[in-house]
Amino acid sequence: MAEVEVLRAAVFGDWPHGFLGRAGGLSGGPVAGLNVGLGAGDDPDTVRANRQRAAAAIAPTARLVTVYQVHSAECVTVGEPWPDDARPEADALVTDRPGLLLGVVTADCAPVLLADRTAGVIGAAHAGWKGAFGGVTDATVMAMEALGARREAIVAAVGPCIAMASYEVDAGFEARFLAADPANGRFFAPGRPDHAQFDLEGYVAHRLAAAGVGRVERLGEDTYAQESRFFSFRRATHRGEPAYGRQISAIALP
Repeated sequence: MAEVEVLRAAVFGDWPHGFLGRAGGLSGGPVAGLNVGLGAGDDPDTVRANRQRAAAAIAPTARLVTVYQVHSAECVTVGEPWPDDARPEADALVTDRPGLLLGVVTADCAPVLLADRTAGVIGAAHAGWKGAFGGVTDATVMAMEALGARREAIVAAVGPCIAMASYEVDAGFEARFLAADPANGRFFAPGRPDHAQFDLEGYVAHRLAAAGVGRVERLGEDTYAQESRFFSFRRATHRGEPAYGRQISAIALP
């Protein structure tokens, strides 16, 4: 079995964190690899084992905490872990408690990890286009501030997600972003008639910078184009596959 691949961001230094892909897991079939998605139609025991492997690769002594993701702008503050079957509906988590590993799962959407090293506050956000447009990263920064973080001291990294070259959208999608801010046009490139290519990673990084985050790093990894490394909802959809896996990104306090 392959080892779990852990991608790290320079902005976090030696703090425990990681953006994982599909390598090193126990799942088979269309979700073969390190599938951590509880709603992927995978064997629940296998998913739990994959989650344990993922957590051990990032922060072996921490307790993994995730949410029931619904493509919202909701962020929850974690004081103590909850069981997987009692996850609140939200798309971001923050904490100032040691021993917790905050995780988000993705399959083309952008995973965002955040930290204020001085304040000892961390966050993780799941930013698909809907959540990013609705302000999930803004909500995460605000929730971190409520725990004592300063937004100018926060560093963030945007992990593997679908890249502009792989992300075709229709004219209505583009119009929605342009109506909110004409400057959003920079995140679109011409495509086939009545379509465009959308830069999700660039847009998420822009929202973080616009919120006053001190440093933002982009990993520049395309989930759609790298089948051997990452799960992709859109790739599975285009191929008519019956299911798709999810990868995890997570961060903990040292």
